[in-house]
Amino acid sequence: MPNRILPEKTVERLSEYRRTLLKLLDEGKNHIYSHELANLHNITAVQVRRDIMFIAFTSPHRKGYNIKELIKVIGKIIDPKDPYNVAVVGWGNLGKAVTAYFAGKRPQLNLVAAFDIDPKKIGSEISGIQCYHMDRLREIVIAKNISIAILTVPPGVAGDTAKMLVSAGIKGILNFTSVTLNLPPGIHHEYYDMITSMEKVAYYVKKQKG
Repeated sequence: MPNRILPEKTVERLSEYRRTLLKLLDEGKNHIYSHELANLHNITAVQVRRDIMFIAFTSPHRKGYNIKELIKVIGKIIDPKDPYNVAVVGWGNLGKAVTAYFAGKRPQLNLVAAFDIDPKKIGSEISGIQCYHMDRLREIVIAKNISIAILTVPPGVAGDTAKMLVSAGIKGILNFTSVTLNLPPGIHHEYYDMITSMEKVAYYVKKQKG
């Protein structure tokens, strides 16, 4: 079991592998070869084997990797030892959609609260997740032991909101806005820019068409 920090792309692929493996397990499949997993993710079998070597997993079976065992090892590597509590910050259409999708998806990542400044949204719930006013951010973060925030606020307030999150004790931010955040060391953040992702898709479509 590796103690070193894995490359970001490896962590991403391990998460993707696990989702695929869980689906295959539900379908009754118990073993899988590296080339089968590679084909499902449009990568090479060499890359799959390299990623699995990173987590020191081996399978003695000629039938390929034991799916149930591989799922367990991936979980030990990428999941926190104790569950982390998560909040959605910004409860517009995107924030509500993220809440409805994410709630209950991962037992080690518990979505426990949402925040907004719109009085009409305060106190409302989706999938059992209640929306609180931003004025109560620090109070709720402490009370519910929230470590991670999903940021879905308008771009114009993203920077100031991120500062409030850090001040309240948040340790990690998944940023759904188009704004680059200036965060202090020790705060891990990931960006998901839908426009950039779509432009990337369009670029490769253009190249395929010649």
